[in-house]
Amino acid sequence: MRKYLYIGIGGFLGAIFRFSVKNVQLADNIANIPLSTLFVNISGCFFLAFILTAAFSFIKLDADIRLGLSTGLLGAYTTFSTLCKETVQLLENGMYLASFAYISLTVLLGFAAAYAGFVTARVLEDFLARRHAAAFEIKDDADEEAG
Repeated sequence: MRKYLYIGIGGFLGAIFRFSVKNVQLADNIANIPLSTLFVNISGCFFLAFILTAAFSFIKLDADIRLGLSTGLLGAYTTFSTLCKETVQLLENGMYLASFAYISLTVLLGFAAAYAGFVTARVLEDFLARRHAAAFEIKDDADEEAG
């Protein structure tokens, strides 16, 4: 039952974040590509990869909280249905190149963002491990001097 609560809370927050981003004018649509949806989906790819990589490797997150963040928060934040609706609108308006560019950018940048999220989490893991090891070395040196 607890996992449904976390997913619900995450979904509520993700929907609010997406609504907030959609209402911020990031820039005028370039070549008729809806930039706010593109931004939401690309940033969602980064954060999903980062959070799940970190959660499965070095941050011990409860499985229910992990579901709340991934399925709830980021599932509600990202929006495949809006991507499809906007692509259909571009096609209906005869903007074939823009629709192809929009789909292509979403997929390519989405993979790149997911990879960047994965790599960022691994770099953070390595940094924290080295920092933790250095802290123990300092403590060990102090213990040797005292003993």
